[in-house]
Amino acid sequence: MKTYLKYIENFKNVVEKIETKEAPNIEKAAKLFSDTLMAGKKIFLFGTGHSHMLSEELFYRAGGLVNIQPVLVEPLMLHISASQSTLEERIEGYAERIFADYGMCEGDTIIIISNSGRNGVVVDMALLCKEKGLNVICLTNLEHTYAGQSRHKSGKRLCEIADIVLDNCGCVGDACVEVEGVEGKICPTSTSAGALILNAIVAEAVDICAKKGFVVEHFASSNVDGGDEINNRLIEKYKKEIKHL
Repeated sequence: MKTYLKYIENFKNVVEKIETKEAPNIEKAAKLFSDTLMAGKKIFLFGTGHSHMLSEELFYRAGGLVNIQPVLVEPLMLHISASQSTLEERIEGYAERIFADYGMCEGDTIIIISNSGRNGVVVDMALLCKEKGLNVICLTNLEHTYAGQSRHKSGKRLCEIADIVLDNCGCVGDACVEVEGVEGKICPTSTSAGALILNAIVAEAVDICAKKGFVVEHFASSNVDGGDEINNRLIEKYKKEIKHL
């Protein structure tokens, strides 16, 4: 089998696991999303390193919810210094500053994304959000997270704090393809699997809202006729409420 087909086959297996194993958790998360939207509260997404990309996945997208608040903290992302972000995500103490800066409130919902679920910042954020009355969902890799110890002083992992746990069904280390003559595996699945899970939640949440007569605002593609007009109206309406918009 061609190596690229091995990767595709591995990812298909991940998707099949998500479809069967994670269906109840996706439905729980969708119900929580719908409740949050209908209550006029906010949905936050927070991840560090590559996981921050999933915070952006739902933000300002064609067909994406308007009420999405990505938590984008530059030292924890990759574009300034990827290697430094690895060190920064292990430091405890960021969470309170981030929480205050983004105006998170009781009744809001946050998805915290971390493949390992063991580093200081994400565990701190989950503990703080629970304390402050937010609904906490985590998107993680359970096989990976239980393969190692927590790096947080509490000894807790992200999945042990969250109200709802979503497993991206990846393998330990995330990379999944072996190539003869190459030491270690290549090609991860967590980002693609995470995007699938998040968009599945949105699809179900919007359907729940629609069946209850609540119309969820969402963006159009800016590259189709009329898209700019739709999006500009939404931006004008929410630019003071939604950070980064």
